Amino acid sequence: MACLFVSDLHLDPARPRITRLFEHFLAGEARAAKAVYILGDLFEAWIGDDDDSELPARVARALRALASTDVPIFFIAGNRDFLLGADYAARAGMRLLPDASVHAIAGVPTLLMHGDALCTDDHAYLAFRDQVRTPEWQRQFLAQALDARRAFAAQARAGSRAHTRDTPEVLMDVNARAVASAMRRAGVRRLIHGHTHRPALHRFWLDAQPAERIVLGDWYEQGSRLRVAAGSLALDSLDPALPVEQA
Repeated sequence: MACLFVSDLHLDPARPRITRLFEHFLAGEARAAKAVYILGDLFEAWIGDDDDSELPARVARALRALASTDVPIFFIAGNRDFLLGADYAARAGMRLLPDASVHAIAGVPTLLMHGDALCTDDHAYLAFRDQVRTPEWQRQFLAQALDARRAFAAQARAGSRAHTRDTPEVLMDVNARAVASAMRRAGVRRLIHGHTHRPALHRFWLDAQPAERIVLGDWYEQGSRLRVAAGSLALDSLDPALPVEQA
């Protein structure tokens, strides 16, 4: 049995086909998995577990249906859905993990991260990240009405697009020293993360030992899934032409 990894789905009402593709994945391949790991940015934006819109409820139903088959689902928050909390996780049947968790994947101790904390050259983003991760900021934000939170989320997405457009790509990628430091702290030789939307398998040397970093792809135009079993890795795209037109 394999462990399956996805990240950066950025599910949004404006992209219903990707939501259907994710539902197809959960109802199909994921049913035979040893575990499913979602490494952040499941949603394009998350304004709180009390969001009463249809998309969170629909995704929770699909996840809960998988969890009911005894396939464990693990979730690490990303930079878009860092406010996703215990209430929604319980509805969806997911188990919350802290960023930089170590799990044995096919017998290999593996560091699991969303990946944004590794982009240490992007100082403006890290300053924003530090601000919104404080309990005080989150309490104040979640105390606002849903409409006010939705307006803030829309403004934040626009700001993120502008930041991405105006920031050199090299600054938004992970920093090699940050990667090495995180892996040393965790005592591992394998790291899996998302965030950068640059799917690849990087093999390198860490303290004179072979190591690897696997980057998951995004789901903007197609699906992306990493399959890890004993002795094998497969990082593949999921065909957006699958028959997933049903509501």
